[in-house]
Amino acid sequence: MKKNAFTHGELPNRNEKIAYRHILDCDSVTTCLSSTVHYMVCELGFEKEANYAVNSFLTSSGEINWKTIIEHIHYSKTGCDSRGGGGRHIYVFQVAAVAIRVFLLIGKDCPFLLRDLLASWELSTIFGQSVMDVLRVFIGSPDGLNLRNILWHGFASPQEIPTKYSSMLVLLTVGLGQLLSNYLLQTQSDLVHRPYGLFTNLKELHVFPDLSHELLSLAEELVVKSSIVLRTMRPFWITALTLFRQHRYADCVMLLLPQLESGLRLLFTTVNKCPSRLITAESSSLYTTFDEEFLWDFLNHQEGPRIRDHLSHGEISLNNFPKEIANSLLSFSVTLLDRFSKDKIAAIKEYASLRPLVSCANSYCSQFHPIALLKKQVLQCVESINLWSDLPVVPNEQEMTGTLKKDKIFFAFRLMIELLSKPVRILFCPRSVLEVTVVLRQIDLQCHQVSCQVISTCEARYKQWINKSLRSRQRQNYLRLKRSIKCLSPVLQLILILITLELINIHTVCDKNPTEYQQYLKFLKMILQYTENLVTYTNPEKNKWEETLELTHKTLIKIRAFLEKQQMLMQLAK
Repeated sequence: MKKNAFTHGELPNRNEKIAYRHILDCDSVTTCLSSTVHYMVCELGFEKEANYAVNSFLTSSGEINWKTIIEHIHYSKTGCDSRGGGGRHIYVFQVAAVAIRVFLLIGKDCPFLLRDLLASWELSTIFGQSVMDVLRVFIGSPDGLNLRNILWHGFASPQEIPTKYSSMLVLLTVGLGQLLSNYLLQTQSDLVHRPYGLFTNLKELHVFPDLSHELLSLAEELVVKSSIVLRTMRPFWITALTLFRQHRYADCVMLLLPQLESGLRLLFTTVNKCPSRLITAESSSLYTTFDEEFLWDFLNHQEGPRIRDHLSHGEISLNNFPKEIANSLLSFSVTLLDRFSKDKIAAIKEYASLRPLVSCANSYCSQFHPIALLKKQVLQCVESINLWSDLPVVPNEQEMTGTLKKDKIFFAFRLMIELLSKPVRILFCPRSVLEVTVVLRQIDLQCHQVSCQVISTCEARYKQWINKSLRSRQRQNYLRLKRSIKCLSPVLQLILILITLELINIHTVCDKNPTEYQQYLKFLKMILQYTENLVTYTNPEKNKWEETLELTHKTLIKIRAFLEKQQMLMQLAK
């Protein structure tokens, strides 16, 4: 399926008073599936009422009879699709009518959506992205039933997807497992399961206070009163809240994510006056996915937790899913339900329990956007270079080499910290902004590596000096190191200040013409090359301190020349 974010539309500002509280009539929408998709998923093939016995799907040894399945499911690449154009046509028959009776692992109290999601999770865990024709019919192709995307993107309501699809996915899961087991026996191979991913930044992901019983009860009221919850979707929200109470955090999140997307899509279609976009789930139509800074952080940014990606591809242990993530997603969802509530709950109740959640949501700042990560990197590098002033000094070294002025370092770093506190717009950054951000992050990364190497070398050499284990040449090299860092310290501070200034003015790159932009990028890459060379020269195995000073001198000349040229161009422009 094709998809786009809210880049082509608008959302109301979180601080604005919304005049259209009701958005759409939530009770009037009976389906979010287009007529074509609804026919394909809910009607096509159901005119056949054949009843198959259990033993037609199971061999005498209890294995899945794939021959029977293949005979009744056909995926053709040569036919015409339902829109009349060249494409693929699907013939789906009732091959799984008895699967629930065969596989008792489907519990009666398990919502059908959760069953489908768990089945696709298990398939991904075992086979990764392997594509088979029979899987294309159910979950793998936009021109098929495409159950996976219809479910994960919040288009399906309870009971809308026939239960037998859940049965079929379980049937396929067990059958594919048996095929794999037979293959391993025949080849005398072992199956090495890919390791589950781990969320290593839980402290940054725990951004809301823990949900209390009172707040969860209030959330149930908000589900009914919120304008972004369709009446047909309410059971999913209630089930998600129940699962959270039961400490089934992965199950809660898997139900919650599609409903969040469905609610935001409803909001999007209202603000942009395109109600037809609420009912699109075809390969020929774009549909709207997540927006909001918080959701970009948790779901989209490459260096963030990317919760939906990891869950939907079977990369996370469901039994060990962190409560912190479920709490944050559910808390954020509650603030959205409240913001678009049809009629407000009593103020005293709202202020007493919701205010902390709303405050956290309104003040949330991105943790995983490249610009936010660059800010963190600069601060970490600042902390590292600040340690230089505390490096140990050998006897009489102060007279020979001088020492770093700590007050000057503190002044430069205080300036950077103050500048980095300024907000920078991060949503919908143009490509040029992201490209420059990448280069700035690489420069900072190299500076930090240089700082760590200098600290490590200084501490190691100092111990050797005190222990009198340095040879004459090594002692001279150590003194050259100490002289070099007197020069390196202000230069690295200069580069960090430059990075900081470019960062807080990052969007000005959009005003440059193509030639100016390329010259600017070339300048930044020149600095990057300098810092990369510094990493090589300051490596403990290299110790090229004289070369470091020479390279630094040449680079400073280039930096000054570029900045002077830019200043001259600015004066001419005035």
